Amino acid sequence: MTNNRKYFGTDGIRGEVGTYPINPDFVMKLGWAAGQVLAKQGNSRVLIGKDTRISGYMFESALEAGLSAAGVDSMLLGPMPTPGVAYLTRTFRAQAGIVISASHNPYQDNGIKFFSGDGRKLADEVELAIEDMIDRPMKVAPSGELGKAHRVRDPEGRYIEFCKSTFGVGASLNGLKIVVDCANGATYKIAPDVFSELGADVVTIGVSPDGLNINKECGATSPEALQAAVISQGADLGIALDGDGDRLIMVDHHGEVLDGDEILFIISRERQRTRGMNGAVVGTLMSNLGLEHAIRTLGLDFKRANVGDRYIMEMLRDNDWTLGGESSGHIICLDMTTTGDGIVSCLQVLDAMVRSGQTLDTLKSGMTKYPQTLINVRLTQQVNVMELDSVKKAVQEVEAELGNTGRVLLRPSGTEPLVRVMVEGQDGSLVKKLAEELAEAVKGAISALAA
Repeated sequence: MTNNRKYFGTDGIRGEVGTYPINPDFVMKLGWAAGQVLAKQGNSRVLIGKDTRISGYMFESALEAGLSAAGVDSMLLGPMPTPGVAYLTRTFRAQAGIVISASHNPYQDNGIKFFSGDGRKLADEVELAIEDMIDRPMKVAPSGELGKAHRVRDPEGRYIEFCKSTFGVGASLNGLKIVVDCANGATYKIAPDVFSELGADVVTIGVSPDGLNINKECGATSPEALQAAVISQGADLGIALDGDGDRLIMVDHHGEVLDGDEILFIISRERQRTRGMNGAVVGTLMSNLGLEHAIRTLGLDFKRANVGDRYIMEMLRDNDWTLGGESSGHIICLDMTTTGDGIVSCLQVLDAMVRSGQTLDTLKSGMTKYPQTLINVRLTQQVNVMELDSVKKAVQEVEAELGNTGRVLLRPSGTEPLVRVMVEGQDGSLVKKLAEELAEAVKGAISALAA
């Protein structure tokens, strides 16, 4: 990805509501700029979906105004998961889809992200063209050429049917009791209907959005409420989505959490067992070593991308592979859809349960997560610690002690003056000791530079 961006990050434009650029003036200009660029590439029709945060009303209107000023029609979806917007953009043959969401962030934040007409993230050159247009004077189209706004009929039903189509043909969830936590977000109407229409007995939490409670002590980033509900309800499993529905965490009938690594393993094994897989499974630098070893025992290769679902997607597409994911619960099944989709990913796991007749905890038992210790070391000056001789030597010593039973990762934070020291291996006490020693070595090297 190109780094010389003024506005776009790795996943659209995001920030605190009211703080530039997440304010109505900028978002209207963004809508106009996107309309100017996109209208040159084909039809002038753009879908707009949003999650449930209160600021979504404001930004939906601002985008609609900007697009209209550029002569582009808006098709309004209302609350719709991010992957739902991607799907509907494809099926409506729209020029683009826009999502108003800050994903798993609290309600005080919001963001704007785009999908191209094929349901994928915009190409770098298109984002750069939009950025260039934002900095130009805004020229409104003649009155007779202004864009119109339309409310799409039953977008939820269309997306529900798509999700159901990714589940095993003729299979059902009859006899399964499932707790579904929608994070008071964009899936609050859709996810319960998907699972109940497939036959499950569904208990819901996090389905009462008020504009302020999205992701608040619920959903994929806070699964404690789901764990408690699974136990109290005597459910077979629990499902937690995040505010925009692209992230998935699951809970087995014991109340134990399955993260994205374990979910990715289950889907990979089922794919390999039932149809065989071409190419590698893609994780990230932070994926647990236990996942890598488990994937390799399936006879599959495992590759690591940089942290971020955008980088997983790039590696998958560049190599014509189909499956990847992050520990956080972003799972990408490119043989099913064009982007990470929490509901679709969950249905792949449920399909494995139904086909095998096994419980979720049994399915995950084929993978053993290795203990991991992560220590943040604050940087007092700009320096690439990984290039310091004393740090290189310390890393080599730790790697030698771990052998092939563990790994070391030093990674600078993208948002803070920190370097993250991570050690992972089979022996938890050894991992902790080595991580602390390595963190001290990094601190010492930084202090020596400052002296």
